Amino acid sequence: MAVARRRIGIEEGTAALAAWREAAATPSDAPLPRSVTATAVRYTLEEVTARAPGNSVEVRVPPFGVTQCVEGPRHTRGTPPNVIECDAATWLSLVTGQLTWADAVAAHRLAASGLRADLSALLPL
Repeated sequence: MAVARRRIGIEEGTAALAAWREAAATPSDAPLPRSVTATAVRYTLEEVTARAPGNSVEVRVPPFGVTQCVEGPRHTRGTPPNVIECDAATWLSLVTGQLTWADAVAAHRLAASGLRADLSALLPL
């Protein structure tokens, strides 16, 4: 299986994730720049793919990114059978451990469809 190519450097990605984590912990009137959130999301999507390579689950965090991960049957056309979708704040809360998978599902903060659409074993990163 091919190794996922990173587009976000590890230092840049971890810095963006740290900035998001700090902003989430200390809310202020000044919002975090959109570019920082985008970089944190894209970096963590790459990290999930690096840790669980494959094409059986599609993770969508609109408008910032999408990835395919988890070993298993590959889809080739149309909507994949295993899809996870959530907003950036939910995704980053999941990957940093500020929110559990079960709590996100119970609160309807993410949509997950398909037998493999459960990343609770991979999160937090």
